[in-house]
Amino acid sequence: MRADPRDRPEGTREATRDPRRRRHHRDGSIVRSPLSARILAVNLLAPILLAGGFLYLDTYEEALTQSTFQALRTEADLIAAAIGEGAINLEVSVEGPVVRATHGINPEMSRQMVRRLANLADVRARLFDASGRLVADSRRLVGYGGMVQVFDLPPPQAPESNWGILRRLYDTLAPNTGDEDDLPPYTERPNQSAADYGEVATALNQGEVAQAMRSRPGRDRMLSVAVPVQYYKQVVGAIMVSRGAEGIDETLFEMRLAVLEIFAVTLALTIALSLYLAGTIARPLVRLAAAADRVRGGKDARQEAIPDFSNRNDELGDLSEALREMTGALWARMDAIERFAADVAHEIKNPLTSLRSAVETVARVDDPNQQKRLMSVIVDDVQRLDRLITDISDASRLDAELSRAEMGPVSIRPMLEMLAEIHESEAEARRVKITVSGDAGDPLDILGMEGRLVQVFRNLIGNAVSFSPEGGTIALRAWRAKGKVVVTVEDDGPGIPPGKEGDIFQRFYSERPRDEKFGTHSGLGLSISKQIVETHGGSVRAENRKGDGGRPAGARFTVELPS
Repeated sequence: MRADPRDRPEGTREATRDPRRRRHHRDGSIVRSPLSARILAVNLLAPILLAGGFLYLDTYEEALTQSTFQALRTEADLIAAAIGEGAINLEVSVEGPVVRATHGINPEMSRQMVRRLANLADVRARLFDASGRLVADSRRLVGYGGMVQVFDLPPPQAPESNWGILRRLYDTLAPNTGDEDDLPPYTERPNQSAADYGEVATALNQGEVAQAMRSRPGRDRMLSVAVPVQYYKQVVGAIMVSRGAEGIDETLFEMRLAVLEIFAVTLALTIALSLYLAGTIARPLVRLAAAADRVRGGKDARQEAIPDFSNRNDELGDLSEALREMTGALWARMDAIERFAADVAHEIKNPLTSLRSAVETVARVDDPNQQKRLMSVIVDDVQRLDRLITDISDASRLDAELSRAEMGPVSIRPMLEMLAEIHESEAEARRVKITVSGDAGDPLDILGMEGRLVQVFRNLIGNAVSFSPEGGTIALRAWRAKGKVVVTVEDDGPGIPPGKEGDIFQRFYSERPRDEKFGTHSGLGLSISKQIVETHGGSVRAENRKGDGGRPAGARFTVELPS
């Protein structure tokens, strides 16, 4: 039967986790880092969308088309004006008694003008008379041998360069708006007339400027503008100027090529900066995660150091410093636990050894008085063990309780007055007096855990009572100084042995009065008190009061708590 993973102890789940989930931590490659890929994707999104948008320059293409139509109209107006001024004949017809005078286009003069003006403007111009007949075409030459049709030859084919390959690729893949499919096809009959071109018919019949765009094979387009030729406001013909859209396509290609060049530079710079940014973020994180893995599961985990990035002065530096401090605190806590376990084993071993010896001896002794004394030793050892285990249990739970407990307002002076009353009966039994002094109008409020602070001052007052001689005085003083609440507990006892002022706060250290029964205290009280005070952000220290001749006149414990 397979065990349910949910039944494992909480502490074992991390150790049995799939090791593949740590693969990014162990792989130092920035290119394969998911974080690097996300940074790169986010940074590349904007330039790619921008470049993609520029490839579809519909608005720019429309502007170029309109500009071309405007240029064609200007050329057509110039040619029409020139013909209207210099290529018009007066024609007279006699119909019976009626003589009619009309104006018509001079074919010879108009052909020369159309050809020269069209060549100057690099356009094709065709002139139609009022009846719609083609009079002149800049692509047709009339000579001794008859009519000659002129076509533009393609440029000589040079060896294909990289740009040529790029242009062919562009012609194949360039975005097509689909307008060419909706355009009428451009056809050119051998005998052309105005009826073949709607814009020319409009110019002749209505005397208005008209334009048209038609499609040619090979995804090309033909743009044409027709302008009426007038002589004294009489329409005598129409001039049609046309040009292919190669210039528009070339301009669009150059624009898109410039955009792609800028995009390539921007793309390279973005990738470089993204990889640099990913390196400054992902690589330290990978190193930190790998170090954390080694600390968690390595045999020589204590020798593994968390990388120090504190000189970065950013969040990763703060994370590195926090991890280093956390690791140091964990090792210190583990060392403390090991020392505590060793101290506990040592302290428990003493009463257990005494208890075992007494039990073995009482079984071999027949004297009732000796048996009674041995049973008394057994009872004392059992009580000592019970007291020791109780204090050890309290000390072991202290860290967890202090980390979970919530702090609230605590008034120190009323607390001291209450504790003085509680210990008053014990002090009177030893003929010891307890006094409380300080500013009675200031309750000395702080933020803390009231129950644990009561434990601290009860330990200090209890120690003072046990060390005070008959007729002695225990003075409790409390005041506020430099943002702190200071509390002192003074007694008239023998004081602290020289050099032991710091040792008395260690676990299981016991320095008791000579007349006190052995084993009454476990030696954890002052250690627990110090831990509680430091958890509140304060400090506690011990020193001797000086009397006549510099001899100790008693002990003084000083507790400072932030207010």
